[in-house]
Amino acid sequence: MENQQNIAQIMTDIGKRAKAASLDLAGASAERKQAALIGAAEAISKSTDAILAANRKDLEYARDKGLSEAMIDRLMLNEDRLRGMVDGLRSVAEQADPVGAVLTEWDQPSGLHIKRVRTPIGVIGVIYESRPNVTSDAAALCIKAGNAVILRGGSESFHSAGEIHAAIQKGLRDAGLPEDAVQLVPTRDRVAVSEMLTMADYIDVIVPRGGKGLVGLVQREARVPVFAHLEGIVHIYIDAEADPEKTLRVVMNAKTRRTGVCGAAECLLVHRDVVKTIGQGVIRALADAGVEMRVDAALAHLPGTVAATELDWGQEYLDMIMAARVVEDMDEAIAHIRTFGSNHTDCILTENDATAAAFMSQLDSAIVMHNVSTQFADGGEFGMGAEIGIATGKLHARGPVGAEQLTSYKYLVTGDGTVRG
Repeated sequence: MENQQNIAQIMTDIGKRAKAASLDLAGASAERKQAALIGAAEAISKSTDAILAANRKDLEYARDKGLSEAMIDRLMLNEDRLRGMVDGLRSVAEQADPVGAVLTEWDQPSGLHIKRVRTPIGVIGVIYESRPNVTSDAAALCIKAGNAVILRGGSESFHSAGEIHAAIQKGLRDAGLPEDAVQLVPTRDRVAVSEMLTMADYIDVIVPRGGKGLVGLVQREARVPVFAHLEGIVHIYIDAEADPEKTLRVVMNAKTRRTGVCGAAECLLVHRDVVKTIGQGVIRALADAGVEMRVDAALAHLPGTVAATELDWGQEYLDMIMAARVVEDMDEAIAHIRTFGSNHTDCILTENDATAAAFMSQLDSAIVMHNVSTQFADGGEFGMGAEIGIATGKLHARGPVGAEQLTSYKYLVTGDGTVRG
């Protein structure tokens, strides 16, 4: 109980400091925020050895815990991935500052001039699993949008996140911005997560980034608004008028480029008319690449496949496993996706623009694609520099959450001694 009380006190202190820092950051100039992000990028570059050493400790801890290879891949850092983090920080730094941007303005007959302008949300709480790069991505986007952030990384990324956080704080310090604008929860204890979820006095929104278990816990227990980032149960529908070469290229990339990302394809839906041609070729290529293909009865005759069970529809494998089934037409594909999808990312492969337009208008996923690898479901690839997650809810933010999506807005109303009759 005493431990719980200590953690409650620690979290309250973090919340108070974040709230105070958010007020300073909200009024910070675009130039100072940009300087902080560039300074953080430089500090990460100079700390490469220390960050990789910390990451080795985390990998050892994760292996001792028995984490899957897909989760180990999410956790692992190397020089390329660190360069990606540095590039992300620099990219966000160079973007236009969203704070104060005028979204629209108009005049009323009463004499009022009204502007709707972007404004920071305040304090963001980010709860994430495994990926250490979320530490820098989330910090960069929150700083850019004028928000303070409280980061609670996964227990397995504890040491890596600590080193990355130190580099970001150096960037803030050197730019004359409060270090408390980016705070890292200093304990692996899960009690800290429960505390964050009830800190409505200090945290304005929670962003959970992780598996179904984490997001479900946050949605059940949070007393603070949530931007939900559900799992990526990503479908690709191969239409009767798909191009064979494009289809093979896109599906192979969507599944095998990196299996541990939320945009990795998990289920293939094949139009009945192309089962013996495109479908067969793609499934054979996936199997040859080492993907375990779990298929329905209509595809069971293909070599290298195993029979799917009902549990395989609606699975996020994050591994070299993929489900596949035959559908009569696009309508059946859409019905399957509506039943088993997670409103994250779904794709159609077809050369028929009318079919593609119907698919894209009828599906309500946060991201709907046409002839594109689903691995592009990523804020960096959308030109946002980085992302704090991909929101699958319908309110405020949907799809990749970048700096703009981490702002709210307010109305500025001016007149000239104007009174209401």
